[in-house]
Amino acid sequence: MTENYTGEDRGFKSDIKIADDVIGYIAVLAASDVDGVAGMAGTATDDLAAVFRSKNIKKGIKTIVQDEDVRFSLAIIAEYGCNIPEVCRAVQDKVRTTVENMTGFTVSEVDVTIAGIKVPENV
Repeated sequence: MTENYTGEDRGFKSDIKIADDVIGYIAVLAASDVDGVAGMAGTATDDLAAVFRSKNIKKGIKTIVQDEDVRFSLAIIAEYGCNIPEVCRAVQDKVRTTVENMTGFTVSEVDVTIAGIKVPENV
């Protein structure tokens, strides 16, 4: 677990700790919110909610936390017909912004790998 904030400046001693898995879960939620992302690699792409119910949210993501610096490696399934470079940039921006806003940590790296394409049945 990673320490972040202290309460010493408010007149008492306390620490707030954010588990690495929680930081990874925030990144998964942020990535899945991007248009063109069908899901994370290793999860059911037809039911994106399966990512959130899964006991192993580490599928499709690697999270490295050192002090207050975070690095991610995500493997996503893209929707057929999307502009892959635009989707990857959007995932990088969304993950970085969301994690930094929610945790106060600095996100120094978000690597995105397209692990597959979800093709509609009528194609």
